[in-house]
Amino acid sequence: MNPWPLTSAAPPHGIDPPAASGTAPAGYYGVPAIHGPHWKWLIIVYFYLGGITGAAAAIAGLSRLVGPAEDRRLVGAARYLSFASLVPCPVLLVLDLGRPARFHHMLLRFNPRSPMSLGTWGLTLFGALCGLGAAQQTAADDLVGRGRAARAIACSPERVVAAASVPVGLFVAGYTGVLLAATAVPLWTKRALLLGPLFLASAVSTAASAVALTLHLAPGTPPATMHRLERLERAALLAEVGVLAAWVVRLGPTARPLTHGTTGRVFRHGVVGAGLALPCLLHAAKPTAPARLRAPLTVATALLTLAGGFGLRYAVVIAGRASADDPRATFELTRARPPVAERRS
Repeated sequence: MNPWPLTSAAPPHGIDPPAASGTAPAGYYGVPAIHGPHWKWLIIVYFYLGGITGAAAAIAGLSRLVGPAEDRRLVGAARYLSFASLVPCPVLLVLDLGRPARFHHMLLRFNPRSPMSLGTWGLTLFGALCGLGAAQQTAADDLVGRGRAARAIACSPERVVAAASVPVGLFVAGYTGVLLAATAVPLWTKRALLLGPLFLASAVSTAASAVALTLHLAPGTPPATMHRLERLERAALLAEVGVLAAWVVRLGPTARPLTHGTTGRVFRHGVVGAGLALPCLLHAAKPTAPARLRAPLTVATALLTLAGGFGLRYAVVIAGRASADDPRATFELTRARPPVAERRS
């Protein structure tokens, strides 16, 4: 119960409400100590598609630079998938901002210390590289004819675009986690260094699954190509499991909005169970499974991983909103940090 009821007089000036049972205070009249984020479905979908588009472009670039010639189908599928995932992202971002001019205004000034500014410029640069890579693929597949535009695209430096797409794509895939960590929300900022790698690992696993599903639906893909893609998916899943476990354990009580209630059920059963543990088990069972079951296992693994990646972003965003509304979490976080002067000394 709040020790300062709404019907009572306010506490004396300069005196905080007392702590209950030795815990952090519940906030002045139970009011949240920080302004919570307004992000909902638009940003959740944007985070999900942004991770896929960035990681798919990086996969395509690496395969084009160091992969064997038989991986050309993988390169094409990853480029098309990256472009298709990118198209809705600016629309979702602008809709969330409320006015298109706000996105334009962020391009007028570059601030390397602002995750929002870096993300805006990174997404713009990535959009140019992704679009050019998709255009190069259409020219390679003879989908744009043989006119002047097709010749201009064919003459563009494909390997340079592929090389640039790798770091920029990985940045776009992981920067959304860094963006969350740069806020004052306790769930996101308490272990800030782990949220970017978590989103990056999830982006690689979901992008690899999406490319594998695309290639499975298009017959003729060499088995060696599918095997390399599945190894990447498996490695990304294991990395995601490790980073997620470390993040939740180190959050301590701050992780409660993520592990309890409706969001907790989504996290435990949808993300950890169906989205991570089950795909890992299917990957382990696939080499010994009968030949007729390997294709269905590939499809099931890809779909579960894709659903788990979306569930992760949903759970993290929604739990972050609940964490921002809990003043105890904010006070516990700020009390655990030494004063600025002490940290600098």
